[in-house]
Amino acid sequence: MNKNIVYSLMLVVTAVIWGSAFVAQLLGTASNTAGEAPLGSFAFTAVRFLIGAAALLPVAVFFRKKRVNADRSAEVVKKETKTTLKAGVICGFVLYVASVSQQFGIVLTNSAGKAGFITGLYIVLVPVAGSFFGRRPGFLTWVGAVSSCAGLYFLSANDGGGFGLGDIVLIIGAFMWTTHILVVDKYSSRIDSLFMSVTQFVVCGVLSGVSALFFEKTTWSMLTSAAGPILYCGVLSVGLAYTLQVVGQKHVEPAKAAIIFSLEAVFSAITAYIVV
Repeated sequence: MNKNIVYSLMLVVTAVIWGSAFVAQLLGTASNTAGEAPLGSFAFTAVRFLIGAAALLPVAVFFRKKRVNADRSAEVVKKETKTTLKAGVICGFVLYVASVSQQFGIVLTNSAGKAGFITGLYIVLVPVAGSFFGRRPGFLTWVGAVSSCAGLYFLSANDGGGFGLGDIVLIIGAFMWTTHILVVDKYSSRIDSLFMSVTQFVVCGVLSGVSALFFEKTTWSMLTSAAGPILYCGVLSVGLAYTLQVVGQKHVEPAKAAIIFSLEAVFSAITAYIVV
């Protein structure tokens, strides 16, 4: 099978998992069997990303040993490690702002479908932003981006609701997801993909955890009540899907990747219809 098709399929799987995770994110901050307030958005984000890092770490260590033992000079390995850590910290900070904005937006709008659409605005934002950095997409890519955006609106956002604070927060998140896609593209060819993923998860999880300590009250019963959504988002949405994104984007340009990622809004609407 053509390698481009394989890497594109990785991004399709990523979009499917991310789309279904919108509902898990909504349920994770809305369910509490102990009668307490629901788990806060900062705490939910912190736990899911730290679980994702823990799930991916053994795999990253295994493949890291194989890369180091390969026929490569110590200088090459050192340079790659330095770039990987730098990329992981930058992506982790962007991921923190994007994920927290998305989580708060989902809670405020109380709509997985609408959140999926607004987040999907990066379909258009990515080629626009990329054109400023020398990644000018072709005409057909623009047509695909605009068409996808319009289709997603009619699929998941046309719910008759007004424009509120949650929508603004989700738009901020869309800009940050755009930034994340472009930053991953910038570093993807020069890094250890798995270790970059672990690093960005840890950075995002720690920043979210510190924010939770300052701004939220978190109890053990809150965490146990949201255990199912947390595990789904942590292991699949974070550990698997974000890693597939980093690996897949090595061979798929940002604008095309964004169009593929638009499928997440489709699956968020389908999952919301089935589950919620």
